[in-house]
Amino acid sequence: MMERYIKIYVKVNSDFDSTGYMLPRSITWNDGRIFKIEAVKDLRPACALSGGHSGDCYTVVIQGEEKHLFFERTSNLFASRCGRWYVEKPLAG
Repeated sequence: MMERYIKIYVKVNSDFDSTGYMLPRSITWNDGRIFKIEAVKDLRPACALSGGHSGDCYTVVIQGEEKHLFFERTSNLFASRCGRWYVEKPLAG
């Protein structure tokens, strides 16, 4: 049986280098908790388990554990909005 997931959109502080590479540095949850990203282990194009949207999947290390952080690209309707960050949480069931 395939596990189902929901997206949880989060605030992410990122740095951009001179080549345009985006490097996430910390995640802030809606309740204000901040989690420092200790390392980025991998970056690859990926679709969300929860809905198939395209974007990028960052494998990050937070508190010594590997986690997946997704960047969902948006359409170019708004010049100042290029996408949103989210994590996926398994649905209880």
